[in-house]
Amino acid sequence: MSKARFAVSAISLAIMMLGAGAVSAQSYPNKAVRIVTSEAGGGTDLGARLVAQGLAPLLGQPVIVENRGGAGGALAADIVVHASPDGYTVLYYTNALWLAPFMRDSVGYDPVKSFVPVILIARSPSVLAVHPSVPVTSVKELIALAKAKPGTLNYGSGAAGMMAMEQMKAMAGINIVRISYKGAGPALNAAIAGEVQILMAASGSIGPQIKAGRVRALAVTGPTRSPAFPDLPTVAEAGVPGYENAAVFGVLAPAKTPVAIVSRLNREMARVLAQPAVKERLLAGGIEVAGGTPQDFATAIKNEMATMGKVIKDAGIRDE
Repeated sequence: MSKARFAVSAISLAIMMLGAGAVSAQSYPNKAVRIVTSEAGGGTDLGARLVAQGLAPLLGQPVIVENRGGAGGALAADIVVHASPDGYTVLYYTNALWLAPFMRDSVGYDPVKSFVPVILIARSPSVLAVHPSVPVTSVKELIALAKAKPGTLNYGSGAAGMMAMEQMKAMAGINIVRISYKGAGPALNAAIAGEVQILMAASGSIGPQIKAGRVRALAVTGPTRSPAFPDLPTVAEAGVPGYENAAVFGVLAPAKTPVAIVSRLNREMARVLAQPAVKERLLAGGIEVAGGTPQDFATAIKNEMATMGKVIKDAGIRDE
C-alpha cells in the first residue's frame, strides 16, 4: 500500500472511530446504570442512594446501587476498574480510595490512571473536641497546653480522624500521643468516657455528644464553617492557618470513559445535588454538598494526595 493510501485509510479509520464514539455518547444511556459503593449503611451508602434516586429520572433509566464493602475500598474499586468504560458502571467512594495506596502495600489500582473523575459530590468535615476535663476552650489554648506539656496529652481516632489529627499536629508543631481504635465509634466512646482527652470525629456522629455536654467542641476541620455548627470556627481561623481536612465523597468512572458521557453524568449529578431535599438529607448526616467540574475534582484529588501523602508517610499511618 502506498504512503498516500495508508494515510487516507488511517484518517478514515480515525473518523469512523470518532463517529462511533459520538453515536455511543448520543444514545447514552439505553440501559441501567450501576453505582458501586461501600458496604450498606453509613454516609457513603446514603450519598450513593440519594444520587441514584435523583439520577434515574434524569437519565430515563434505572440506577442501581451495588454495595461492595471491605478491603479499604479495593473490592469496589476492582469492579469499576475492570468494567467497560461506557458510563454504565461508576464508583461512588471517599478519599480513602486515593489515600489507600499511601497506607497499604498493594491496592490493585492506580487512583489517578485507573479512573476518570466525574464529580465531587460532598465533603464531611470533622469536629475537633476535648473531654470536659481538659482545661481549654479554644484551639489556641489546646496548642499552648500541648506545647507546655509535650507528649502528655492523647487523642483517640479511627483511620480518618487519625489523618486529620496528625495533619494538625504537624502544622501546629505539637506532640500529642495517638491512641488507635478500630473505627470512629469506639474512639468516640473512649472520648466520652475520658479514656482519651482529644478527638477528631465526623460532625454527624459527634453532634449529639456535643449538645449533651459529654465533649467540648473547639473547631471544625473543613475549609469553611459548617452549617451544622455555625458558631464553631475552622481550625485554620482558630489557630492553624492553612489547615483543611474533610472526608470527601465523589463519583469516578473507569479510565477511557468518553468525555461526552462523563460530562453528561457530571451535569445530571449536579442537578441532583442542587435539589433542596438532597442537601438537607446529607446535611443531617454532617455531609455538605460540593459539586463542580470533573477537572475540579481531579485537582482536588491531586492536591490531597500531595498534602496527605506526606502526612501519612511522616506519621507512619498504616491500614493493614
